[in-house]
Amino acid sequence: MQHSDFSIGLEFWCGIKRWRCTDTGTRVVVAISLEPREVDRSEADPNDKTKRIETKYVSTDPRDLNGPPYGVVESVFDEYDIKACSLEREIP
Repeated sequence: MQHSDFSIGLEFWCGIKRWRCTDTGTRVVVAISLEPREVDRSEADPNDKTKRIETKYVSTDPRDLNGPPYGVVESVFDEYDIKACSLEREIP
């Protein structure tokens, strides 16, 4: 793909992951991964307020993808990364 092919909200593939464009800069594209993601949650221990309970799980909750700001990391695609993107999934 080329930089001019991207627009905010466009869904595309890069490698084996599906992405959604969240911003376009002069030379880069910013996107969030639409794949299931590992989430780390930290909560106060109800029995001991000085301790925290850490839990990890895989989320597919679509609310994570609402934004901006997003509940997931935004990744920057430079001119070399953009060339590896496509609108259709490439089957290995």
